[in-house]
Amino acid sequence: MRKSTLAPVLLLLGSLALTTSCATDSVPSKADSAPTGGTDRGTDPGGGVDPATIKGLKIVSDNSDDRSCRWAASYPDVPGASSMTDAMKEDVERRLAGFRGEDGSPSAQCADSSGEPGTNGAELNVSFSFLVASGDVLGVRLTTLDRASAGDGLDTRTYWYDGKNEATVSAFEFMTEDSQDAFIAAVQKTLKGKEGADPASLDDTENRTVYLDDMAFNADGALRVDFDRGSIGVPAGGRYTVTLPKATVAPWLSDFGKRVQRRTVRPGAGLDLGAGSTPSATVPTHTADGDDTTDCVEVKCIALTFDDGPATPHTATLLKYLAEYDARVTFFTVGQNVAAHPELVRAEARAGHEIGNHSWNHPDLTRLTPGEIRSQLTRTNAAIKAATGKEPTLFRPPYGAIDGKVRSATTLSPVLWDVDTEDWKHPDASRVAQSVISTVARNEVVLIHDIHPTSVEAVAEILRTLTDRGYHFVTVSHLRATL
Repeated sequence: MRKSTLAPVLLLLGSLALTTSCATDSVPSKADSAPTGGTDRGTDPGGGVDPATIKGLKIVSDNSDDRSCRWAASYPDVPGASSMTDAMKEDVERRLAGFRGEDGSPSAQCADSSGEPGTNGAELNVSFSFLVASGDVLGVRLTTLDRASAGDGLDTRTYWYDGKNEATVSAFEFMTEDSQDAFIAAVQKTLKGKEGADPASLDDTENRTVYLDDMAFNADGALRVDFDRGSIGVPAGGRYTVTLPKATVAPWLSDFGKRVQRRTVRPGAGLDLGAGSTPSATVPTHTADGDDTTDCVEVKCIALTFDDGPATPHTATLLKYLAEYDARVTFFTVGQNVAAHPELVRAEARAGHEIGNHSWNHPDLTRLTPGEIRSQLTRTNAAIKAATGKEPTLFRPPYGAIDGKVRSATTLSPVLWDVDTEDWKHPDASRVAQSVISTVARNEVVLIHDIHPTSVEAVAEILRTLTDRGYHFVTVSHLRATL
C-alpha cells in the first residue's frame, strides 16, 4: 500500500503550523509509569524500575495497521518467569481474539455482522509497566485500553511472580488466608465513603481475585488497591482507589506479601529468579565511517524505515545485514522498548542510522489530548536521548494517524511513507521483500517493522537486489536534505 508522503510532508513542515480544537476526552487517571492513553499520570506504586537492568528481557510486541482495526499489544518476557509470561500472553491473546471477532464474540469491534472489517474507529492498546523487579520478586501491570468498549475502556491488571517458590501468584495472595476477611473488611470500609461504590461486591468470595486483580505497594509500604470503572460500582462512579497504610496491612501480609513490600520500599541491586545466568544478546559493534556523503541528486536513493523496535534479537540481526551493505536507515522506535533495550538504540546510532520517535506505547495520537500527545513524544525523546546522547528530530505517528492537533503538540517533523510492506499482515520474508523490490522508486520512503523476524529476513534480499540495481540506502533526513 502506498501513502504518498515525502514532498507533502516537506511542504507542511516549512509552511503549516495547523491548529485545531482540542476537545477530546483524556483517559481517566491511573497511576502508571507507562500509560496507555498518553499522559504520564504519576508513577507506579513503588516506581523506579529500570527495565534495562533485567538481564535477558524480551518485549513481545505486535500490532495491526489496518485502518478499521487498529491494535497494538506488548508485554515483557522475563527469563525465569515463564509461567507469568504465559499468563500475560493468554490474557493478551484473549483480548485480541474478542476485539477482532476471532472467538465469535458478538461484541467484536473489528468486524460487523457480515464478518467484514468494521469502520467504527476501533482501537485496542495493551501496554505494560514494571512494578517490582528485585531479588526474587517480579511485578508487572498490564494496562488495556479498548476505545470502543463501554465506559472508559480502561482495564488494569497486575501479575506477580514469586521466584522463591517458582510460581505465578495473584495479588490477593499478598494476604495470608486467615487475614483475607479482615483485609476485605478494611477495603469495604474505605469504599463506603465513595459515591457509587458497591462494597458488597467483595462479599462474593468466588470472584474476589477478579475484583482485586490490581494491587501493589507504594514506595512508603502502603498497599494500593485499584478498581476499574464499573467493577465494584456503577460506571458513573468512575475508578476507585483504596490505600491502606503500611501499619494497617502489616499483620495481614503473607511471606510473599512481605517480600513484595520490602522489595518495593528497598529494591535490591537486581532481579534473581533462580533461572541461572542469562547472558544478554550480542549487540553489533559496527561504527559508521564518517558522515554519509551520498548525493541523491546524482544517484538513486531510497530510505528504509523500521518501526516499533528495538526488538531482541531481531534488531541486532538487522544491524548486521545493514552493515554488510553500508546501508543507513531510519529507526522509528517505541519508547517502552527503548527503555528496555537502550544498548540496541546506541548500536543503531553508532552505526550511522537515524533514530526517530514512534510514541511511548503506540496509541493513535489523534485520539489523545494535546497533553497526552506531548507526554507520549516527550517521554520517548528522553529515552532516546538517554541511550544516544541526542534527541530525535523526526517522529512517525502510529498507524500514520496525524492531524493538526498532533502537529501542533510537537516540534518534531512527521514522516509517513510511500511504500508499505504490510509485513504485519504477511509474515512471509519473500513476499515482504518483493513488496519492496517490485514497487519502490527513486527517493521513496519504505515502511518495514523490525519486530518481525520474517521482515528482518526480507531485508537481506532487499539490500542485495536493490544494491545490484544501483540504489543507495540513506536516512530520511539525508534524503530530505539532498532533494
